[in-house]
Amino acid sequence: MHNTGNSFLGSIPTVTKNLLIINIIVFVAQSVLPRIGISAEQYLALHYYASSNFNLAQIVTYMFLHADISHIFFNMFSLWMFGRVLEQVMGGKRFLFYYISCGIGAALAQEVVWALTWRSTYIPALAQLNNISVAEMTAYIDKALALGEHMPLFDSMITIGASGGVFGILLAFGMLFPNLPLYLMFVPIPIKAKWMVIGYGVIELMFGITGTLDSVAHFAHLGGMLIGFIILIFWKKKGQFGGGYY
Repeated sequence: MHNTGNSFLGSIPTVTKNLLIINIIVFVAQSVLPRIGISAEQYLALHYYASSNFNLAQIVTYMFLHADISHIFFNMFSLWMFGRVLEQVMGGKRFLFYYISCGIGAALAQEVVWALTWRSTYIPALAQLNNISVAEMTAYIDKALALGEHMPLFDSMITIGASGGVFGILLAFGMLFPNLPLYLMFVPIPIKAKWMVIGYGVIELMFGITGTLDSVAHFAHLGGMLIGFIILIFWKKKGQFGGGYY
């Protein structure tokens, strides 16, 4: 018989391990399904609520899709590195609730951002593409919406990735172990967890406001952190969790 207790997988708590496995399986499926004419993104990615491809389950399913190897690697590395510690502290059920809630919070934040910015983001580009004025394009789109016509541009607004849940995990780690020194890749100087989390939050906010790296859902990341903060403070006030860490 083989003792699996000291194996790599055996050392990872159950929920974190299952999340890692599910994400990897879904990523493989994403790569294989297009060969038979099926797009996982069409059904499982988070779409703008006005898109014909949107369904409510996407606020959860989008968390298990990733764009490429680097995307899933960094998310899963963070989930493994910090999630296994948090699961041991929180317990499996509470950790899973926290992780999924942060992901849902990120999805809702992204929906709000889309609703507030799609006109300023997409209409000028469409006007330029069609060689008409912004006013003319705005009038055309408003008329189409009033008639209930299908808007292809809404179908192009999608988000995928576990980053919302992962950023919630980073926040929790920083709040529970604020003074624990961490080492970032290529940075040989230890950084306290609380400063790393604050730094990530500030960077995401700046990138979101300035539109830097606009292919990344910065406000979704912040939404995950915000929901995580609210949950942790609620648990703290109820005396259900937290001890003297934060």
